[in-house]
Amino acid sequence: MQPQEINEYLHHFFRNSNCEILTQHPHYMNVQLTIEMDKKIMNRPFYWRYVESVGETPNPAKLMLITDIEQLKDGIKGEVVHIGSPRLHQLFRVTREMGSFVKMHERVSGDAVLTPWIGVNIKVSYKSHQTKELLYSLGINLMTGAVFQDFQETLCTLDLVNEPPEHVFHLPFIIQPQRAFERLDHVINQIIEKEDHQWVDEAKKRWRKDQAVLDYFYEGLDEKPNSYEIEKQAIAERFMPKITIDIINGGLFYLR
Repeated sequence: MQPQEINEYLHHFFRNSNCEILTQHPHYMNVQLTIEMDKKIMNRPFYWRYVESVGETPNPAKLMLITDIEQLKDGIKGEVVHIGSPRLHQLFRVTREMGSFVKMHERVSGDAVLTPWIGVNIKVSYKSHQTKELLYSLGINLMTGAVFQDFQETLCTLDLVNEPPEHVFHLPFIIQPQRAFERLDHVINQIIEKEDHQWVDEAKKRWRKDQAVLDYFYEGLDEKPNSYEIEKQAIAERFMPKITIDIINGGLFYLR
């Protein structure tokens, strides 16, 4: 997951959580949290109990989030967000808790025809003794079946609303959502197959090396003790190559 992708995800997350983005920059953003979001992510329950008990005016926090600190040259200070950072995984969790599927419409004026799309943001994790995570954003047109990558980037350029605008016609599905998700599942698996999988061979080499060291220490024993099996299992869990696919969020979008 590259810094630009993280920046786009944060922008989408806070905008759809009704948080005001005070400053938007390719490498950082300053966000004014809502009361609800402050309670969800800032971990200050005593403050909110006090405010609510005495009737004091609430003051939800602001966050300065840096997504690419290596590109900053103007002394911006804030919380660095990167793949693997606690803040990013916290926002992934909050997304799932809040409901990861939305239905939105492009805001248009006058008569217009809106086409249905399914869009999903997918996290692919390559796990062994190290972990690499990549974020993919796919969109599928429910009229034509065409699939586009970087769909989230397109959505971020549009004015989306929850309620359908007046004087618009919504085209019906030709491709049912269930079939669309099956198509996207096929596409993401094709993307994974095209990735460089040298890391799998490297992980297996490390696995065999550590296993050989373990066998050396227990060499000559007719019956291996329980500790051997425990250590053997630990080595396997550490080095066994695994690929996991998680849908972070998605939605049905009616676009012009």
